[in-house]
Amino acid sequence: MENPLPENSFQRVIKTYVLRAGRMTAAQRRDYEELSKIWCIPFEMKKLNYAEIFGNTNPVTVEIGFGMGTATALIAEANPDMNYIGIEVHTPGVGKLLGEIRSRNLKNLYIIQFDALDVLEQMITDGSVAAFHVFFPDPWPKKKHHKRRLVKRPNTELFARKLSEGGYFYMVTDWKEYAEFALEELKETAGLENKYSLFAEHQSWRPETKFEAKGIAAEREITELMFLKKTLGNS
Repeated sequence: MENPLPENSFQRVIKTYVLRAGRMTAAQRRDYEELSKIWCIPFEMKKLNYAEIFGNTNPVTVEIGFGMGTATALIAEANPDMNYIGIEVHTPGVGKLLGEIRSRNLKNLYIIQFDALDVLEQMITDGSVAAFHVFFPDPWPKKKHHKRRLVKRPNTELFARKLSEGGYFYMVTDWKEYAEFALEELKETAGLENKYSLFAEHQSWRPETKFEAKGIAAEREITELMFLKKTLGNS
């Protein structure tokens, strides 16, 4: 359980995360052991069939790096007519969200515990994602670590390719320099266009996360970005 990623996983030279051996509570460990076989989708080198997974053809939102998953569960609960896939590598967070899925009786949320970029490349069909949610990704503040940032080219080009026409990419961060960096990367990504003239308005439907509360307590500005997949007639 301490190392859930298969030994034969892709050996990316540059990772966008550090796999920490976080401690699990007894409840998280119990929920992980009991529920992961039900609500976790194993990594495979084949494309997902959403209709088989969810039993419907509702739009699919992919959240990358959901942390402890509280906001993820609240969003899924508030939108039963939409489907959600949460991607996270850290086992305690997966265990916590599995518990939320059970306690809230969610039928529209599944988890993939693997490197998100590998999942997108190998398991997600081009043009099949209605939305990407990226809430408070690791800012990797040191310049020498900027190469590890999730929201940068060519990753943003991968997001654009997976989005369906009219779909959106939504990022929230409490690190203003990262927001400015991501804004430029997204602006330079073919197939995407900014929904706003600069940064996005606060999206009231998004619940506050633990990382957001910490950022506010530290008096850091919360910045949001929302880019849309260009329509065929507007590319």
